[in-house]
Amino acid sequence: MDFKDYYTIMGVKRDASQDEIKRAYRKLARKYHPDVSKEADAEIRFKEVGEAYEVLKDPEKRTAYDQLGANWKAGQDFNPPPDWNAGFEFNGGGFTGGNASDYSDFFESLFGQGFANAQTGYQQPGYHAHGNDHHAKVLIDLEDAYRGASRSITLQAPEVDNNGHVVTKQRTLNVKIPKGVKQGQRIRLSGQGSPGMGQGQAGDLYLEIEFKPHSLYKVEGHDVYLDLPITPWEAALGATVKVPTPDGPVDLKIAKGTTSGRKLRLKARGIPGKPAGDLYVVAKITLPPADNDAATELYKKMEQELAYNPRSQMGV
Repeated sequence: MDFKDYYTIMGVKRDASQDEIKRAYRKLARKYHPDVSKEADAEIRFKEVGEAYEVLKDPEKRTAYDQLGANWKAGQDFNPPPDWNAGFEFNGGGFTGGNASDYSDFFESLFGQGFANAQTGYQQPGYHAHGNDHHAKVLIDLEDAYRGASRSITLQAPEVDNNGHVVTKQRTLNVKIPKGVKQGQRIRLSGQGSPGMGQGQAGDLYLEIEFKPHSLYKVEGHDVYLDLPITPWEAALGATVKVPTPDGPVDLKIAKGTTSGRKLRLKARGIPGKPAGDLYVVAKITLPPADNDAATELYKKMEQELAYNPRSQMGV
């Protein structure tokens, strides 16, 4: 996927004010509008300009885009990391420049699946209006889902200053992470979104849970997976070994003749819940190195006495 430089598409500098971006959009929208433009690629350019404006006119989307784009270099394939918007607070408003189908895969990969499609809170006519909901992604440790936790999180919430430039403000919240929380689950903080108008209630803040990458475990839904190194003799003869789990170590029986890649199930040792997920231990047979004379002689003895050929069934 190619990275889209929305500033180049709009013909503005990266530090352009919101008014400058609005003027640039109006000029380009008139130039490339399919009903009046004679340019051969008018429809394509019109959609590109609309997409760029959809991001740059919105302080939240613009700041997130700037933060992500700073790590991209020309010539590289663009693939946003799954946690690129963690800790970033988005307004709940959806598309305003057109239909969702008008936007590129690049835009959809950043905003289309989550925050950009969120629905706004109902706004009553007149002076009293409900505040907008906000959305943010929060990274937690896998162990937090097993035990529950209280975490202090810092969120970034962009706003426009008196000069029309986007600035980022930070706010810190104390959040209770419930035991058994799942990847992608949303925690609602009532009244922590945008303030209402007049006597309207404030919007809510929705925190989407994302697990930090773990050195040992992978998560799939409610289930957790662990690659467990075992020795050839443990696999061949069977053994009972200590196995780490997010909830503490347990004893696991390795059956005689276990092969590499075999999955061993620890029932209800996955993400807690009703029902709880499972923990799958995947056996990975590892070989000790022949890095000294004794080890080398032992391997030679095994070669001679076992006469084992793992390719015997392959016709070679």
